[in-house]
Amino acid sequence: MNEEERYLFDLWGYVTVENVLSEDELTALNALIDQQNYPEPTDDKIYSQRFGGFMDWESDAYRKLLNHPRIMPYLKGMIGSKFRLDHAYGILMRKGNPGGTLHGGGTPYDPAQYYVFRNEQMYNGLTVVSWALTDMLPGHGGFCCIPGSHKSNFRCPSRFRPVANNPKCMVGVHQKAGDAVIFTEALTHGTLPWEASHYRRSILFKYSPGHSAWGQGRYDDALREKMSEEDQRLMLEPPYVSNRKLVVE
Repeated sequence: MNEEERYLFDLWGYVTVENVLSEDELTALNALIDQQNYPEPTDDKIYSQRFGGFMDWESDAYRKLLNHPRIMPYLKGMIGSKFRLDHAYGILMRKGNPGGTLHGGGTPYDPAQYYVFRNEQMYNGLTVVSWALTDMLPGHGGFCCIPGSHKSNFRCPSRFRPVANNPKCMVGVHQKAGDAVIFTEALTHGTLPWEASHYRRSILFKYSPGHSAWGQGRYDDALREKMSEEDQRLMLEPPYVSNRKLVVE
């Protein structure tokens, strides 16, 4: 992370990394989703608009995102040199799908998702890399947040939670296809209704410090064997402290 990116992440709770994926990579990633023949997403945000399993697909295109070389240094700067994949899923939205209320925030403190700064270093709990496979530009909808709320000392007022008609402190975070937004789960964030004629396609990888976990799941050996690189396999290990091997230089 450069000086500007560190400042903005500390200030806002997120940073946008532009043009991470090439046109060829986007074409390949989108084609793999097309092959799944998912049903039209409904207004059910959990069971219809989300999908998983892409780490198990025969192609390694999605597995390569796990330790993408452009992203790994950011995760080191935000989480520390040892981190693990907590969980991952994709989001599909079509025009008219509603958003959701804002959630998260610096207060009340959550030991699994937090932001602290000590000794000239930031430390985050659950941290998200959100990959845009399609454009998410002004007027489209999608990811939104209250910038700076990861450091708030007061609970977010309930009247600020809805995303509809909430311009007072909430903003949309825009991405071009191929951009990645990295944010701390301590940020108060949510989803705006999808208004664009094209589908929203986002892939979210959520990382935790090596000693902690937010989700209950554990990755099996069969998935580890599909990983082509050692640090990918190490990021699928369960949480622990003693002799943890993954160290991002």
